[in-house]
Amino acid sequence: MTTMTENAARFREFKMPDVGEGLTEAEILKWYVQPGDTVTDGQVVCEVETAKAAVELPIPYDGVVRSLHFDEGVTVDVGTAIITVDVAPGTEEPPAAEPVAPTVTAAAPAASAASGASEEEAPKGRQPVLVGYGVSEASTKRRPRKGASVPEQVPAEALRAVQTELNGQAPAPARPLAKPPVRKLAKDLGIDLATVVPTGPDGVVTREDVHAAAAPAAEAAPVSRETTPAPAPAVQTGDARETRIPVKGVRKATAQAMIGSAFTAPHVTEFVTVDVTRTMKLVEELKADKDMVGLRVNPLLLIAKALLVAIKRNPDVNASWDEANQEIVLKHYVNLGIAAATPRGLIVPNIKDAHAQTLPQLAQSLGELVSTAREGKTSPAAMSGGTVTITNVGVFGVDTGTPILNPGEAAILAVGAIKLQPWVHKGKVKPRQVTTLALSFDHRLVDGELGSKVLADVAAVLERPKRLITWA
Repeated sequence: MTTMTENAARFREFKMPDVGEGLTEAEILKWYVQPGDTVTDGQVVCEVETAKAAVELPIPYDGVVRSLHFDEGVTVDVGTAIITVDVAPGTEEPPAAEPVAPTVTAAAPAASAASGASEEEAPKGRQPVLVGYGVSEASTKRRPRKGASVPEQVPAEALRAVQTELNGQAPAPARPLAKPPVRKLAKDLGIDLATVVPTGPDGVVTREDVHAAAAPAAEAAPVSRETTPAPAPAVQTGDARETRIPVKGVRKATAQAMIGSAFTAPHVTEFVTVDVTRTMKLVEELKADKDMVGLRVNPLLLIAKALLVAIKRNPDVNASWDEANQEIVLKHYVNLGIAAATPRGLIVPNIKDAHAQTLPQLAQSLGELVSTAREGKTSPAAMSGGTVTITNVGVFGVDTGTPILNPGEAAILAVGAIKLQPWVHKGKVKPRQVTTLALSFDHRLVDGELGSKVLADVAAVLERPKRLITWA
């Protein structure tokens, strides 16, 4: 007879990993296996979509798929079992385990009825199912209040399950502890306080906790699919006068991040219109340069280089605000973000250490960034750690705009359309290539003088690109 211990060792449950630090859920986009299929360690079994990217998940076992716990299109909490694998097929079959009920919300993961590994084999709190990844305790459960008598080895979910069985109904969830202003902030940002990890005394949710939940940072770098996932299906109402599109994935994360940024950083935007005729001529010359053959050469390349030169001349603009420690953090490196519109929504990948790159290297980095974004392969790591951003609204024929800061950054430069316009040049009105630049900055970090200097330096380089040599 097969014992329960043997069954636990034989049937392994693969749980939804935290593929980006701080992410609490992911939607199953596609299953690549079905019950009865043989799988090997490292084989991709499904694709999921987080708030940052589409990710393929490899299974960490050899064996035969026994069951899939969720259908495609279902959003699953981190730490919840999604597939069971028989790692010792061909032996005696145990009684069938009860199916796991799907969870579609972002609440805490339900306790599994049949553990996928023995207590000695599976470390508590973290499931290192992917290299460099793991389930963060902070992302899946709340910090216990001081004086709590619940032992660590008994999860709150298990206690609720027992109480449900005894009383015939589930107990009401505990109301998160937070002050009224924090509750209002969470409401304004669309954040459910029950999903926020508290860091205040006695488990109280603070303003910083709410802002952190509104703009989570993904640090890991998972492998993404080569194809772009289809957008969420639209739901049409009965009278066909309205169409409702579910807000999730990148669109949901972008909305939360932008609201968090707008309500946190006091934005100031300044504008300047500049003659970029010489820059456009230089672009054409660089396209014919042998050192730039095969590289992506366009106005954005020189605009990026101009911004890097301006930051070098005004390094205090490359900073962030540390609310918890009440400090300004000056960055001695530039991770240059480029806002990109993709079928999955707006993303802002960044070029690491862009300040140290030569013009050909920067051109290559920009080309790779754009290609990766269009193919839907941008990883969460590529979208984290940015220090300053460029958004090129000119590609849509727009003259300019007032961009919202990328969370955690002090400045963002918007570039308008480059158009042939009448312009006074050497005392005469002539047709010249002209554009409008807009610089938004965090007024806690950047005062009007510093912001004006940065914007003026960018404009000066674009007006006379030879300054790239003398100022760089």
